[in-house]
Amino acid sequence: MTLVVFQIAAVVAIAIVLLRWRKSAQRRNSQSWETLLSRLRPEWSARELSDHFLWQEGLSATPEDAWQRMEGPKGLWVMYQNARVMQEMAGYAANQCKDVDRLLIETLHSDAMQIRVCVLAALTQYAFRHASEGVRVNAFRAASIYTGMAARMTQLLQEHAAVMVPDFVAAM
Repeated sequence: MTLVVFQIAAVVAIAIVLLRWRKSAQRRNSQSWETLLSRLRPEWSARELSDHFLWQEGLSATPEDAWQRMEGPKGLWVMYQNARVMQEMAGYAANQCKDVDRLLIETLHSDAMQIRVCVLAALTQYAFRHASEGVRVNAFRAASIYTGMAARMTQLLQEHAAVMVPDFVAAM
């Protein structure tokens, strides 16, 4: 009897997860460029870390300097959330544009995942050791990937939605 109840509970739980996943996918697919751009969080900008942010990869700050300029965990959390939005923007471009560079889309997806992993590692380390060397290095790595991702997203927008570039630059 207990096994049957457990099996029913497991099936119901799996069904709920699949329904939520499907609803989330439908919501993502119904978004527009404008909706996605409005979800970018401008509270912190990586402009302070790079002289040519959004146009070139690479940082012009040291890990210690980057940690100070990103305001510690605040900047990390903004990067984490914006990486997801830019990943959704890449998915939107892949679905809506026929001649989009698939390698660029895959690179954007990879960048987003790397940023999220680095940020979670840095925030976990920060929770236990505050601003240790490992935290600053992971934060610097996340910021470096983030600036590269932003530059690639700018390139994608220039090629497929040039009218959105000024809004993207303003949001970042």
